[in-house]
Amino acid sequence: MDPRTGTPVVGMVGAGQLARMTHQAAVALGQSLRVLASSADDPAALVARDVVVGPYTDLAVVRSFAAGCDVLTFDHEHVPQPVLRGLACAGVRVHPGPDALLYAQDKLAMRERLAGLGIAVPPFASVSSVTDVLVFGAKYGWPCVLKAIRGGYDGRGVWMLNTPSGARRVVAELLAAGRPLLVEQCVPLRAELAAVVARSPYGQGAAWPVVQTLQREGICVEVIAPAPSIAPAVALAGQELALRIATELGVVGVLAVELFDTAAGLVVNEVAMRPHNSGHWTIEGSRTSQFEQHLRAVLDYPLGDTTPTAPVTVMANVLGAPTPPAMSMDERLHHLFARYPHAKVHLYGKTERPGRKIAHITLQGTNLPQLRAQAQTAANHLSTGVSPPPPRVSSVSVRMSSVSVRELSVSVRRRGGPNRSLPEENDD
Repeated sequence: MDPRTGTPVVGMVGAGQLARMTHQAAVALGQSLRVLASSADDPAALVARDVVVGPYTDLAVVRSFAAGCDVLTFDHEHVPQPVLRGLACAGVRVHPGPDALLYAQDKLAMRERLAGLGIAVPPFASVSSVTDVLVFGAKYGWPCVLKAIRGGYDGRGVWMLNTPSGARRVVAELLAAGRPLLVEQCVPLRAELAAVVARSPYGQGAAWPVVQTLQREGICVEVIAPAPSIAPAVALAGQELALRIATELGVVGVLAVELFDTAAGLVVNEVAMRPHNSGHWTIEGSRTSQFEQHLRAVLDYPLGDTTPTAPVTVMANVLGAPTPPAMSMDERLHHLFARYPHAKVHLYGKTERPGRKIAHITLQGTNLPQLRAQAQTAANHLSTGVSPPPPRVSSVSVRMSSVSVRELSVSVRRRGGPNRSLPEENDD
């Protein structure tokens, strides 16, 4: 407890843009956020007052960082299991705990666990030899998707295997480098979706509308909330599925479930147990942002209202340009705000590199084509400094789903008082 404010101290391991935006939510909530940064130049370290610089792979460093914190949480999944379990054994309150985080760290363990629960995932197999992939491809067809079991994000750690000959070369190289791998079917899909939910130790759950995500070279470039391409029944199924996964895996905090919308139904692609890129729209687009909700959840506060604040919200990621822009970021902001005064810009304080997420832009309204065009133009301008004329768009408006969001905020009560922690899953 912070003696100056009388409110809890939350420790967040990692100081990227997720920690930076969590810090902004903590200020509004009156909480104290301490961040463990790898560098004093990390995005959250540039704005937070209470910063410790050190390696998250060192148990002694993380234990020292956690001293005086009421709860420890994360802005990434890379803390090693021995460190997580060492913290738990030392009595540190860790949310989500190591048993849950395992499934965000290990894609093979996640797929095996979800498949065991009867939850749809792509057909998959672990890979210990080139033959494993060739047999899998012969059974399920080419192309196949090869994934690193641990690590990998934004298109990294994923390889598309189009032919047996290509598979022989790629798999042999990766196995020789010691990369643990799995192979899965390339699922024919109609859209990529994300269901973001939150769960508290008490078992209360809350869900935001299911969103549609658009990828470019494996990197999310746009999020539309709510997803315009799906029926209300599919949206409800996505929220219920994410809430079920949060409960089954014992997640505390925000859980993002990336989904494939297929002809056979929803299929789980990935999970993340932290605030997620697909939930950035909630800062302006929901009465409670994913960052505030994550803090509420790990502190076991009652969760906030997830009602949208507009019929449609579009979020566009800003990626570093292939070549450095001649125009400074400050000048780019001037031009952007003059052109789109209704746009909300979130800069991450990162050095610009090609393809790196350096900011996001959010716009709200009713005309989806217009909002998408404006968001794409604004993001491109902030990335490159180039401002092409916006394309002409139709006057199509988006109606809110007939399903009440309030109906989709689910509470799961368990025996015991509000401060009683739920047991971990026995076999996690």
